[in-house]
Amino acid sequence: MESITISAPQSRFSLAHLVRSLGPGIMMAAAAVGGSHLVASTKAGANYGWQLAALILLVNLFKYPFFRAGVQYTMGTGNSLVEGYSKMGKPYLWLFFALSSISAVVNTAALLMFSASLLAYFVPFNLSMPVLSAIVLTTCLAILFAGHYKALDLLSKTIMAVLTIATLAAVFIALGSPVQPMEGFESPSPWTLAAIGFIVVTMGWMPAPIEISSITSMWLKSQCAQQNVTPRSALFDFNVGYIGTALLAIIFLSLGALVLHGSGIELSGSGVKFTHQLVGLYASTIGEWSRYLIAVIAFFCIFGSTITVIDGYARVLSESQRLIKKQSEMKPAVTLSWMVVVSAIALAIVLFWAKALLPMLNFAMILAFVTTPFFALLNYILVTRTQLPAPLAVSKQLRWLSIAGLIYLFGFLAVFVWWKWLL
Repeated sequence: MESITISAPQSRFSLAHLVRSLGPGIMMAAAAVGGSHLVASTKAGANYGWQLAALILLVNLFKYPFFRAGVQYTMGTGNSLVEGYSKMGKPYLWLFFALSSISAVVNTAALLMFSASLLAYFVPFNLSMPVLSAIVLTTCLAILFAGHYKALDLLSKTIMAVLTIATLAAVFIALGSPVQPMEGFESPSPWTLAAIGFIVVTMGWMPAPIEISSITSMWLKSQCAQQNVTPRSALFDFNVGYIGTALLAIIFLSLGALVLHGSGIELSGSGVKFTHQLVGLYASTIGEWSRYLIAVIAFFCIFGSTITVIDGYARVLSESQRLIKKQSEMKPAVTLSWMVVVSAIALAIVLFWAKALLPMLNFAMILAFVTTPFFALLNYILVTRTQLPAPLAVSKQLRWLSIAGLIYLFGFLAVFVWWKWLL
């Protein structure tokens, strides 16, 4: 290892620089903690106790190299992952653009409904779901249009700080008064054919759909244009965000295990109803005073995911359009237009096809699971075949972890195909 001698003031400056450079990794975390953490992780704890904790950690570990690839490729080449897909061939770019378009609309619509339903807790009078959705959407677009990257950066850091503090507080409270299982209750096993569907959804969105790596890449490219970013600071930011999401997933699982597991309450299949049910159950178990604490946690989870998803997908769709049309640079007006288009279609779904939202969301989750191994392979090929500087190159350990992750992801995909269509 190379020896570096630095003075104390320089060390303090280095640490301060690393803290200031936090951005894309934290925004990735804010995008990830919505459906996968609040819904999937909490349900995992509620249904199966602590049994899926190891699986959730394993999924996060095996996906790590493929999310990290976005930082390595962008810092090493100055290009986004989307540009990397384009260089591999137009079919890859078109496939990415199609999948991202579907995910952008469905995910935004689902998160919009979740945010709107939770906003109702803090509004002193009754408003319809379309009106609440419009308020959330208008707020998101106003923040993004006013400050764009800087506004999103600051908001994400605030949301993650509040979310972490509030969630840890709820866990400590729940540890003091865990739910007492019903008499004769036996915890069901997740290792059955009946549970494969739930595990697939959890794995597909844990910590987030793999295309989020390309969004992180775009955020990083934008950050580099506005401030000095080094490979060390970029990787530090990514690790803080990624490890933070893994720990938050376990914290939400522990909330479900401590408060809901064995309570005899049948959880709703609807994400919106589930969030209300979750808030009510916490209030009845921990104390009525905690109702708004849990509601704040849930709202910040979903609102943070909503605004980062709108911004992130608009960026990758705009970048894809630029590359398809062979334009020299991405125009901010095009990105803003994609924000409006995605938001308008998502709001239309909430207004006119709300009943079809859950099937669409399930489709998006399964799509994320099915495409994850292929995007993971694509990211692995990009970073291993590209000549990267030493600090960003794929180490021997990371290469072996990547291979193990690909075997794991393609193996689970084979099990799902067998269960879904061949069994």
